[in-house]
Amino acid sequence: MKVFYSDHYTVPLPLGHKFPMGKYKLVREKLLHEGILTQGELHEPELPARETVTLAHSSEYYDSFETGTIEPAAIRRIGLPWSKELFYRSLASVGGAICSARSALETGIGGNLAGGTHHAFREHGEGFCVFNDFAVVCLYLMKCGLISRAAIIDLDVHQGNGNSAILGSNPGVFIFSMHGAKNYPFTKVPSTIDVELEDGTGDEEYLKLLNKNLPAVFEFSPDIVLYQAGVDPLKEDSLGRLALTKEGLLERDKTVLGECKKHDIPVSLGLGGGYSKPIHYSVEAYTGTYKAAKEFF
Repeated sequence: MKVFYSDHYTVPLPLGHKFPMGKYKLVREKLLHEGILTQGELHEPELPARETVTLAHSSEYYDSFETGTIEPAAIRRIGLPWSKELFYRSLASVGGAICSARSALETGIGGNLAGGTHHAFREHGEGFCVFNDFAVVCLYLMKCGLISRAAIIDLDVHQGNGNSAILGSNPGVFIFSMHGAKNYPFTKVPSTIDVELEDGTGDEEYLKLLNKNLPAVFEFSPDIVLYQAGVDPLKEDSLGRLALTKEGLLERDKTVLGECKKHDIPVSLGLGGGYSKPIHYSVEAYTGTYKAAKEFF
């Protein structure tokens, strides 16, 4: 299994910033320490070219972010302070998603230890998301003639408004999202299927709704599934407002990955959100996703 990771994924943030930037390194270390991945399975992603990223984003937005001329209000909307390091981090995250998807098409499974940046729109970023990796991947794979249909399974607790804004009108993309009804973003952009969850939803109800709605994804007959496996539905998550246990979250992952395997659909993993305090709950849950991946692939 090829999994993509870069030291670019971690950039300095001001002391006390609420985004847990250190989680990427911690996930990599835990996966290696527990023997879920070997060092030989980790690969440095290639940085994508400007013309690849601008398949999903405007040239004006890309150039303003690269040069740091982006408006302060636009940076505040993203929620991360601009730096050249953040630009390269955002590129590397998209690169990891592309490499993971290409690997999935070759072997059935691929992973990126970052990404799932589903709040980035064509003209702007928001919600800690600069460039939308899944949107770039879908449009890039289609342009290269590698796929004609893609499905996004987005199980981050926050609805992927950027995914739907960029890809929603594309007949070759199916977007399934399960998310908190009253959580960020407060204005949702409709997906192909949206399942809205009440605050405090636990394992039983969550898994029942997942199993009810998941078959529609495979009826679409996608050439690849991009799985946004955010772990912020965990009850310990500081931004989640749901009540899933780590066992419930692991069952979620096994359900999605098992269906991909059963239907012989390649699947590419994106890390997605995770904001537990302490962060080790999120790191443990991310690790569970890769345990499930190794079980099925």
